[in-house]
Amino acid sequence: MTSTQPSKLLASLFQPVDEEERLSVFDVGPALPETVSFFSHYRSKLYFADLFSDLPIVAGEDSGPSLAQQFADLLRFPADTQFDICLFWDLFNYLSADAIAAFMDVLRPCLHSGTLAHGFAVHKVTSPQNNQVYGIRQTDELCLRQRDVPLPGYAPHNQNQLKTMLNCFSFERTVLLSDSRLELLLRARA
Repeated sequence: MTSTQPSKLLASLFQPVDEEERLSVFDVGPALPETVSFFSHYRSKLYFADLFSDLPIVAGEDSGPSLAQQFADLLRFPADTQFDICLFWDLFNYLSADAIAAFMDVLRPCLHSGTLAHGFAVHKVTSPQNNQVYGIRQTDELCLRQRDVPLPGYAPHNQNQLKTMLNCFSFERTVLLSDSRLELLLRARA
């Protein structure tokens, strides 16, 4: 079943976008039809990497791959990829601090000073798991689907912790939602 949710910050991702220029978008979730349809109105190149399907991402044993190597294997972008928009959804609620650091290290070469990102966090780390899949219906409206099975590894971080962990980004704006989640607008650091 699909429901919708208004977004106060999503439109900010598209304000600086010139519809005549190419737009490069990275979405860490599955390729939902609403999101694909939404971006069909832009000259865009979409990169989907459903990192949620690979959770939990944990440090390898002595002989296993490092966190950075796991992310590098999952995110095989062409060498010259530069994202204009990143859609993180609620990924950071499911990654340890070490996994977030490794993810940022792998993503950093794909960011430029104009890269904007959107995501969700929790206001309190005791907030219950939300367990939804996100997509874009309009610049001010998200579509939500319930996951069939709760994701493993739910261990959210508060906003101050995320500000430290997401070292590639500065927090442009946050909005407290009625269910005690935070909607985040991020900008890549130059």
